[in-house]
Amino acid sequence: MLSRWCVLALLIPASAAAGEYAILSSGFRLHVERHEQTGDSVTLYAEGGKMELPASEISAFEHEEAVPQPAASPEAVEPRPAAPPSDPKALVSEAAKYAGLPEALVHSVARAESGYRPGAVSKKGALGVMQLMPSTAAAWNADPRDPSQNIYAGTLYLRDLLIRYNGQVSKALAAYNAGPGAVDKYHGVPPYAETRRYVNRVISDYVRLSQSAAPAQ
Repeated sequence: MLSRWCVLALLIPASAAAGEYAILSSGFRLHVERHEQTGDSVTLYAEGGKMELPASEISAFEHEEAVPQPAASPEAVEPRPAAPPSDPKALVSEAAKYAGLPEALVHSVARAESGYRPGAVSKKGALGVMQLMPSTAAAWNADPRDPSQNIYAGTLYLRDLLIRYNGQVSKALAAYNAGPGAVDKYHGVPPYAETRRYVNRVISDYVRLSQSAAPAQ
C-alpha cells in the first residue's frame, strides 16, 4: 500500500547527496535528492520530505546532470478547445491531453485547488477550477469565469512552469501555488507551510491517481 508523503522538516540537509531524477513508469520525472531501495519498496527523499513507492512504479533514475525533456513544447497556444465537454472533470482530462501533461497530475492540481468547483473564489481573488488569478488568466487571453477557458489556461500555465523548471514537479507546483518569484528566491520550494503542504498533497495524489485507470474518480 502506498505510503503518504511525509514531511521531515530540516532533517535532510540539501548537501546530503547529489540530486537525481526518478523516472516514473508513467514517463514523468520527479526531482529528488536521493533514493533508497529496500526489497520491493523505494523511498525518495526531496524538499525536506520523503515518499515511499513500489519499485515497480519507477522505471529508472537519472543523475541531475542529465537534461530532462520538457513535458511539452514551450510555444503558447490559445487555451480553447474546438468542442470542449461541459463536465469539469472531463475538461481537466481533455486539457491535460491538449497540453501533453499526465492527466493524473492535472487532476491532482484541480482537486487541490478547488475540488473541481467552477465557482470557487479564494480570499486572494483566485477564480475557478484551477484557481487562476485574473492577471494569469489575462496572460493566456482567457476568461477565468468560463470553466473551459479557466481549466485550459491553468493547465497550460502548469505546463509552462514545468518547462521553466526543467520538469522538476515540486518546483513547478510550488510556483503554481506561491508564484515563480518565491521559488526563484529560495531556489526551490519556499519555506511556506501552506506551499509545502500543497506540494506534498498534489504529489501524493498524483502518484496515487497515476496507478488508477480512472484518475478523475
